[in-house]
Amino acid sequence: MASAGLRKELECSVCLNLFTDPVTLGCGHNFCRECIDQTLNTEDGSGVYTCPECREEFLKRPRLKRNVTLHNVVENFRSTQPHQEITGIRCTYCVDTPAPAVRSCLHCEASLCDKHLRVHSKGSEHVLTDPSTSLEKRKCSVHKKILEYYCTEDASCICVSCSLAGEHRGHRVEMLDEASEKKKMKLRNILQKVITMRKKTEERIQSLETGKRKSQEKAVGEAEGVTAMFIDIRRRVDDLEKKVLSEISRRKEDTSMSLSSVIRQLERKKDEMSRKIKHMEELCYMSDPLTFLQETDTGTLCDPEEDGGDEATGGHDGGDEDTGGHDGGDEDTGGHDGGDEDTGGHDGGDEDTGGHDGGDEDTGGHDGGDEVTGGHDGGDRGAELISHISHTLSAMIRDINVTFFVQDPADILLDVNTVHNNLLIADNLKTVTWADEKQNRPETAKRFQYHPQVMSRRGFTSGRHYWDVEKSSPSVSWLIFEGPCEWRVGMCYPSIARRGPQSGIGNNNKSWCLYGVHNNLCSVIHDSKVIPLPHQISSDGVRICLDYEAGQLSFYELCDPIRHLHTFTAAFSEPLHAALCVWTGYLSISGGSRCEESST
Repeated sequence: MASAGLRKELECSVCLNLFTDPVTLGCGHNFCRECIDQTLNTEDGSGVYTCPECREEFLKRPRLKRNVTLHNVVENFRSTQPHQEITGIRCTYCVDTPAPAVRSCLHCEASLCDKHLRVHSKGSEHVLTDPSTSLEKRKCSVHKKILEYYCTEDASCICVSCSLAGEHRGHRVEMLDEASEKKKMKLRNILQKVITMRKKTEERIQSLETGKRKSQEKAVGEAEGVTAMFIDIRRRVDDLEKKVLSEISRRKEDTSMSLSSVIRQLERKKDEMSRKIKHMEELCYMSDPLTFLQETDTGTLCDPEEDGGDEATGGHDGGDEDTGGHDGGDEDTGGHDGGDEDTGGHDGGDEDTGGHDGGDEDTGGHDGGDEVTGGHDGGDRGAELISHISHTLSAMIRDINVTFFVQDPADILLDVNTVHNNLLIADNLKTVTWADEKQNRPETAKRFQYHPQVMSRRGFTSGRHYWDVEKSSPSVSWLIFEGPCEWRVGMCYPSIARRGPQSGIGNNNKSWCLYGVHNNLCSVIHDSKVIPLPHQISSDGVRICLDYEAGQLSFYELCDPIRHLHTFTAAFSEPLHAALCVWTGYLSISGGSRCEESST
């Protein structure tokens, strides 16, 4: 009895089981933490909380304080009576001293402890099961008999009366154990499949995680590459900017110095002419003829436009400083013995009048333009520098596009249904070779009949793609005995003609191509319009890049570094297929993985 009384004190008034993690309210009553939490949760929003035992009210949710002493007492009690905490279901007949049930009788609808189980009837109608609180569910709701059978047609548990005289009469039935085993076997099979699926899912997740990690690492590497590239681009642009600004500054300084020199010379001329003007004015106002004639010298009466003159008048007579004699040019008169600095004698041009010996800095003589008037030797330098900058930036942009926006080669396979009868296709469907003997392929609407060419199986309708082609390099003997090695690579619409001269790629408005011959001279062709390329192709490989949405089809030479050859721009309206045409030798497609794309 003492044990039963102690147990009563150690039970939670909510769940009626021994305390689990007991906590204390402000009123002093104890409960399991989970039980009191659930009770208080139901009272959230009501504005008041109550103790389940004494009904004391709290305006705020009470603070739960763990009762360590009670927790230790409960644990000690459990250790001394472990058999009483097996199921949590109590014996139906132990009223004064509740005891845990070890079995339940379906017939009696009662749970039994060890003591009452020993005196319980052993009759066949008394079916014992594991302790349960829902014994009524194990009986037929109609006949109130134990559910012993399983109707396979209605998939329900039935009693013997249901099978013999009830609504399940004539149905195929099985014992519960037999039906249960069959269902468990089916469930095990499903379980095994689910386990297998889960394993595959886990492997797939691991694979995707690995792919995600690699993709992130690749993205980080590409970001670092892009950052480094743009750092280099900015450095190169800064260098170009400094170079241009330095050139502009140099030209500014040279122009300023040149003009300053000319201005100084003209200032000296102006001062000298002012002095002569003053002297001439004084002579003009003299009233004494004798004095006037004695004061007037020959140089004063010389017309600077007729005689050449001196530093101020630019005369051509030569002479000395006063008379302008013909003995040999001086600084003022510019005699014909050898031109002077100011009058531009014909012996060699001067700096101010633009003598024909070599242009000056002010008038732009024909020897080579000056920096003041924009002669032909100076202005061209600026244009060349701007052109150089433009080409450099364009090359940078092309390198970025080729390197970062078209990353992986497209998987191109040749379509044997389109190949000309003088061409052989390799087993890998990537190499086409000229054959002197015609192949016995049937003539179909898809097959090229006139030009020795072939199309790819796939066509591109969106995205960015590229593919590389290796061409044969003919030897000298080949050129002597076999003739020129001509080839074409490009792209075309599937609606391209298959017969006649206009069916060749590049010979119509449905195809674009790069055309080459044995001497490495190449052209690009579209709609029969031929554009010769300025450079020879020295390597054996070319690259074709397609940006469908941008309407750009570009050709590159696979050298180091890769070199841009030409870009076609068009509004593509059909799927684009790769196309090869070869008269001698072979063409082989390299690459094989797929990049961002949409194909037909």
